[in-house]
Amino acid sequence: MQHIFKRRTKGFTLIELLVVIAVIGMLASIVLVSLGPAREKARDARRKSDIRQISLAMELCYDDSACGTAREQYLAMSAGANAVSAIGTYMDPVPSDPSDSSPNQYIWVSNAGNLDKFCVSAKLENEANTWIAASEKGTRFDLTAVPAAIPCW
Repeated sequence: MQHIFKRRTKGFTLIELLVVIAVIGMLASIVLVSLGPAREKARDARRKSDIRQISLAMELCYDDSACGTAREQYLAMSAGANAVSAIGTYMDPVPSDPSDSSPNQYIWVSNAGNLDKFCVSAKLENEANTWIAASEKGTRFDLTAVPAAIPCW
């Protein structure tokens, strides 16, 4: 009769499994929340790299008659988010913002009548009210507002 009351020790009970799953779920949610700022920093690093590459492509395009209407002119562009799809053969396609959501899109300023100038900018996520912009003057990382006209700054 003693063998009837002997406890079976193979496997886990349902309660034990549910507790373990709940603990793993809580730990996973804590880790995902803590990764938010790291993801923002990564997207900002990509934005900075993209804006620098766009600036370099525009500079390479400056002396190429296939890019502008004549030599020593930048690519003609219209204003707006992601308004330029290619920069000659130097950058095709032009990258878009990693989050691809407003207000973080790459914003171009129209250079109509100013083909010796260009301006593209993006808002950084991790740094409040900070914009990065590239123009024929170079690249700046410390703007406090989106450039709305040429020149960029």
